[in-house]
Amino acid sequence: MTAPAPATASPLLLTQRRIWIIFSALIAGMLLSSLDQTIVSTAMPTIVGQLGGVEHQAWITTAYLLATTIVMPIYGKFGDVLGRRTLFLIAIALFTLASVGCALAGDFWSFVVFRALQGLGGGGLMILSQAIIADIVPANERGKYMGPLGAVFGLSAVAGPLLGGLFVDHLTWQWAFYINIPVGIAAFAIAWFALTLPSKRATKRIDVPGVLLLSIATTCLIFFTDFGGDAAHGWGALETWAFGAGLIAAVAGFIWVESRAEDPIIPLSLFRNPIFVNATAIGLTLGLGMFSAIAFVPTFLQMASGTSAAASGLLMLPMMAGLMGTSIYSGIAISRTGRYKAFPIVGALLTGLAMAAMTTLTAETPIPLICVYLFFFGAGLGLIMQVIVLVVQNAVAPEMIGTATSTNNYFREVGASLGVAVFGTIFTNSLAEKLTGVFTDAGVADVGAATATLDPQALNALPDEVRDGVVRAYAESLAPVFWYLLPFIAIAFVLALLLKQIPLSDQSGMVARGEAVGGEEAERLHRESLAAPTTGVRSEAPEDARADR
Repeated sequence: MTAPAPATASPLLLTQRRIWIIFSALIAGMLLSSLDQTIVSTAMPTIVGQLGGVEHQAWITTAYLLATTIVMPIYGKFGDVLGRRTLFLIAIALFTLASVGCALAGDFWSFVVFRALQGLGGGGLMILSQAIIADIVPANERGKYMGPLGAVFGLSAVAGPLLGGLFVDHLTWQWAFYINIPVGIAAFAIAWFALTLPSKRATKRIDVPGVLLLSIATTCLIFFTDFGGDAAHGWGALETWAFGAGLIAAVAGFIWVESRAEDPIIPLSLFRNPIFVNATAIGLTLGLGMFSAIAFVPTFLQMASGTSAAASGLLMLPMMAGLMGTSIYSGIAISRTGRYKAFPIVGALLTGLAMAAMTTLTAETPIPLICVYLFFFGAGLGLIMQVIVLVVQNAVAPEMIGTATSTNNYFREVGASLGVAVFGTIFTNSLAEKLTGVFTDAGVADVGAATATLDPQALNALPDEVRDGVVRAYAESLAPVFWYLLPFIAIAFVLALLLKQIPLSDQSGMVARGEAVGGEEAERLHRESLAAPTTGVRSEAPEDARADR
């Protein structure tokens, strides 16, 4: 990768007004990404049914997560080196254009490709938002900004299922992606005018070999696990182990390259930081257990419980309410007390208990009880997700905030990709086998076609006996998967117990790097610049924004 050239421009004034203006751009970008996730999760059973991909539905989530995972370290490092504004705009544009492709896809695998392209943009929105917050807000105050971000996810949790259900039940599933076009254009416009951040120049050689080897290793990892868990290939297949060998070779090559790179995309020195290693390991194990559950619960609710797309989406609201509430609470509490260790411990415990309860789910489980399980599941996640990112950012040098943030998220997404690939294939293989038995017993002529094109609308048109068999197949296929996820939550709990508590920094990343002036001094200098303009610092005049573009 590269290193930034010494800053020659005078520092920005990080007044409270400027912070909130920049924060508005981040909220717009996060709304775009989070709204899409909740809409698509609600519409997924209909999408795979109409595109003929029921047996491969895990690929929709896997493709998005794989693409997101690959680009995370790239966005993180390039943001540290070149500045984050242009990258943020690129991420919004890419996500929006890929949404158009998803809506126009004529077959399942074309849809998967465009979903992966969406992930290339979504990864940037996630990483750059977290890094920019660390750039402008000190760690000891960052918690209170979790509130507005929590509100964004809350809005998405309410609007997403409603819109997803509306589109699926009354329009077409393509509208789940058409909606991203106006939202994406609005987010791009807000970011263009509001995101005033400094630009930088690179002075060291780009770590192209590191980028390529990391991408190859990530891809081989996902294909290795997916092929291994797929009934069409299996763990004994030559192609499965070809990906396994590719993974080993790429990881070995990556470590060798990074140890010699002038400016590595993931510096190996990060792994000598015990707090970074601990928090990142928590993210990895949490990703293994968390995303697999989140990815397939809406499908379970629609098919196993017989609810509509809109209803199943709304049934996810308790989880988001729990996540919002504990995320906001933990942020405020950390800002007030300066201590963070207790929250991941309690969060892992709550998540594990909720997941254990979900192993008992059947088609007959009362809907209110499912909502209780989901509430506590979300409450546990809310105590962990934002906290471990804050811990990582606080434990590294200001010059490495983006790199550390992206690396932490990268390993969490590796866990998520592994979890969805492995446990998704366990679910879909079991489901395909059980559905084949149901349709064979019912005397269906083309069992393969009936299985591949099954969606909620088709389910309602089936005879009662067949419909009951399908519902039972979904319940019996998914509920046992939660047992496989529990050990990873237990590991996260143990790691949280070992997490070290250190003081939170009172300087934002840009202030610590000499790129900005913050706090009371920024407010004072801004008032002075309004009264008698000076040349020593950049004010909040509109020409600033133009210069930063």
